[in-house]
Amino acid sequence: MLKDKGLTVAVILSLMVLAGCTGLSGTKEPGFVTLFDGKTFAGWEGSQEAFRIEDGAVVGGTLHERIANNEFLCTLASYDDFELRLQFKLLGEQANAGVQIRSQRVPDHYEVSGYQADMGQKYWGCLYDESRRNKILAGPDQATMAEVIRAGDWNDYVIRCEGKRIQLWVNGFQTVDYTEPDDTIPQTGIIGLQIHGGPPSEAWYRNIRLREL
Repeated sequence: MLKDKGLTVAVILSLMVLAGCTGLSGTKEPGFVTLFDGKTFAGWEGSQEAFRIEDGAVVGGTLHERIANNEFLCTLASYDDFELRLQFKLLGEQANAGVQIRSQRVPDHYEVSGYQADMGQKYWGCLYDESRRNKILAGPDQATMAEVIRAGDWNDYVIRCEGKRIQLWVNGFQTVDYTEPDDTIPQTGIIGLQIHGGPPSEAWYRNIRLREL
């Protein structure tokens, strides 16, 4: 948890600007590869009823009807140590979603089990353990995140996994620095894009790129 009460919103925003200077172009990000080509689901698997491609982005969910249950679009490949960068935006009053990392499909079920870089009301920038321990493992002060998040617009997520350490940044602001204490928890797995079951909502994802460490 971030506990420095003396950190003003102005300082936070200044840090975000400085940290966010990394370009989205691959030419400015040596070693990164694109995981989503903006046109097809090549390299991914999941429900094409729940997910579609629009304007070069993966879109999960709909604003026209309730979403029956959680849905995930997942990579075919597995990864262990990496830095993942992407952009996201949520639409809908109660929208919730997340990026699964070091995760596994639950057999014969729509769920995915593993770490999740969370997003949505009360969960912005949190590290959640989806369908496993079912709890927040680490996260920032949500009042601070209300100033960090660009509601209804594109936001940047950086997810870094190295050994047992997981770090998250939203719009250049670090929200999590977590070290896994449980030796039984897998430190490798698929990456997944979630739309949470519930009221009508959409989760948009684009510029998804990864560098293995």
